[in-house]
Amino acid sequence: MKRRSVILGIATMAALSATSLQAQQAQAPGLEISGGFLRAAPMVSRTGAGFMIIRSTGPADKLLAFRSPACTRPELHTHINDNGIMRMREVPEIDVPAGGEARLQPGGLHLMFIDLTAQLTEGEMVPVTLIFEKAGEVQIELPVKSPGAMN
Repeated sequence: MKRRSVILGIATMAALSATSLQAQQAQAPGLEISGGFLRAAPMVSRTGAGFMIIRSTGPADKLLAFRSPACTRPELHTHINDNGIMRMREVPEIDVPAGGEARLQPGGLHLMFIDLTAQLTEGEMVPVTLIFEKAGEVQIELPVKSPGAMN
């Protein structure tokens, strides 16, 4: 009986741990946000990247900015091909088309966390406030995954 209780306890802790590492789903007027995460980054890098899918369930909207206590300089970024060399560039906004989606993913659009205030450690949850033109501010917590995580 004691062994069964220990196994049940371990299984419960594993389930709770797995749940805490998944991004929160967030909804705002006309938007659904899912699949979000940050990549773990050592303090020496001073930057991190965040990803998610933003779906429009109504009219078009625009992600204008974000903020997080995890960095002092948040920027919206994309990757461009500059004569065969992939480079990151800041963008002023990210369009979310009516009835469509904006995919923030490795190698494309993403949230850039510049001047990290602490190391992004795998397993942590990081609060982020997304700022949209129409939907306003949307709060979400993003899990920190391994440095090479792709989704």
